[in-house]
Amino acid sequence: MKIITIIGARPQFIKAAPVSRVIKQYNETSLDEDCINEIIIHTGQHFDKNMSDIFFEQLEIPVPEYNLGVKAVSHGAMTGKMLEKTEAVLMAEKPDMVMVYGDTNSTLAGALAASKLKIPVAHIEAGLRSFNREMPEEINRILTDHISDFLFCPTLQAVKHLMSEGITKGVFHVGDVMYDAALQAAQLADKSGGTMMKFGLEPKHYFLATVHRAENTDDKERLGSILLALAELNKTQKVVLPLHPRTADRISGFGLNDIAGKLNLIDPVSFLDMVCLEKNASVILTDSGGIQKEAYFHSVPCITLRDETEWTETIDAGWNILAGAETNRILAAAAQEKPAAGSYISEYGDGRSAEKILNCILNNLFHLRF
Repeated sequence: MKIITIIGARPQFIKAAPVSRVIKQYNETSLDEDCINEIIIHTGQHFDKNMSDIFFEQLEIPVPEYNLGVKAVSHGAMTGKMLEKTEAVLMAEKPDMVMVYGDTNSTLAGALAASKLKIPVAHIEAGLRSFNREMPEEINRILTDHISDFLFCPTLQAVKHLMSEGITKGVFHVGDVMYDAALQAAQLADKSGGTMMKFGLEPKHYFLATVHRAENTDDKERLGSILLALAELNKTQKVVLPLHPRTADRISGFGLNDIAGKLNLIDPVSFLDMVCLEKNASVILTDSGGIQKEAYFHSVPCITLRDETEWTETIDAGWNILAGAETNRILAAAAQEKPAAGSYISEYGDGRSAEKILNCILNNLFHLRF
């Protein structure tokens, strides 16, 4: 069996790592004719200098056999170029299945290319909805779900979202592969060491912040309001902000350097460094969907700098507060008593989501195709 995995950003490689790992384990105990040949296509959507050979080795990810080199263009042009280049690879490789992750342009382009060639599509992280269609990610995930044959949902709410849209066939609640990845990453981060010393930090004595979404970075008022809140928090406890290139560009363009200069700005960090910073923060403030969950996985309270979230379970369980971008709301959220522990979110699974995904594929792909 040949499976092509299509990904374009570091978070997607991290999500794909547990699945690649269980495929490798499966092959080690299978006959040659039953083995799975996984081929990875990197669309090139996000360039990340930290994605070195060590990154792939640590997470046991096969190095991509194809890099399409599509980046730094508009959404439409990017998706179109990815679609064209992906189609050419699929026609040459003739896989039995295509796997896509999450909600990026790479996700949609990969699913579209496969669907038009009548190749079964598996969407991992299916069924998520923010109900904000101004987000490109929301459009990508909706369209991908509606053309996928296997829909692997991280939560029961995701299953319900699909059902409300008339999608019931091929839907599986498998838990969250990010939990699988977080468990492995935490062990690796503990072994790597040196991160806290490198940045001069003490565990649980700093806030960790990330800001990268267009809805925040491309709006001067929202970005300024978030930075004001972070600057105020920095008066009582150090705020560490790994600065996304787009955020840095907007801060400069909007004339917000003075406010940002009051924070502890650092360059984007490696994957394991980020895991270490997350684990040891007292509170995480972020507009990232993935980091909201990672905060929960590492038992760290989270303040989400958005007006909505796909991960409502983290709010219901008491780990996450939705604060938006207003300075006063962010400060009010930070002033709330920090939970010693929220409640357990059982539907994220037990760290074996990748195994469940592989079993579903092995048990159902033959019947789907024939």
